[in-house]
Amino acid sequence: MVTVKIIRQSSGKAESGVKVALGFDGFSRGVTSDQWTDSNGEASFDADSGNGKVFVNGRTEHEGYLSGRVTVYI
Repeated sequence: MVTVKIIRQSSGKAESGVKVALGFDGFSRGVTSDQWTDSNGEASFDADSGNGKVFVNGRTEHEGYLSGRVTVYI
């Protein structure tokens, strides 16, 4: 499982209601379905760890190894 936490950089507060998706390297893995962040700014995905990208509202906001909790500042 991979959980993404979205933090608004200007305020340091969690962002709720943000659309998040993960894209993993490799032909067979692809992109996950969109999830929306909850009141804690978190969106969870039933996905194995691996190299990839975090898409926030359709834009690439993070690249690297995705595992456990990934915090992204927007």
